[in-house]
Amino acid sequence: MRIIVDDLSGSEVIELLEAHVAEMLENSPEDSMHALDVAELRKPEFTFWSVWEDDVLAGCGAVKEHDPSFGEIKSMRMTTAFRGRGVASMLLRHMMDEAKARGYTRLSLETGSGEFYLPAVRLYERHGFEHCGPFADYTNDPHSVFMTRELRIN
Repeated sequence: MRIIVDDLSGSEVIELLEAHVAEMLENSPEDSMHALDVAELRKPEFTFWSVWEDDVLAGCGAVKEHDPSFGEIKSMRMTTAFRGRGVASMLLRHMMDEAKARGYTRLSLETGSGEFYLPAVRLYERHGFEHCGPFADYTNDPHSVFMTRELRIN
């Protein structure tokens, strides 16, 4: 598997992100859905990665820089064929390492609170993320789970 910084121009990645947004809309009220479209993820404050096995897309994820010490995980998504194979953990570790290398001391995220989102919440908990209150521009929402992790820079 290889993880690359992606420019969001490939059709496979765009299709995966479009499916991600559609599935989030199916599982969250529209005013509580925070998934981003391709145009938003192309903004300069985002770094977007894709994961490949040979020429097959396995997944993707992004980090948004809020300030020089604080980033947010966005758009973590694995393709159906690669779910349950450790790809999400591998990508999450990569993004955490990149965040540390940039000097971030904290990495946070928002995900849904419904049963559909439990696998994501468990993934983040396994990697040391703790539940917290809203951050950045988020507000309290019963449909959202907020998590954060302090990063130790070596």
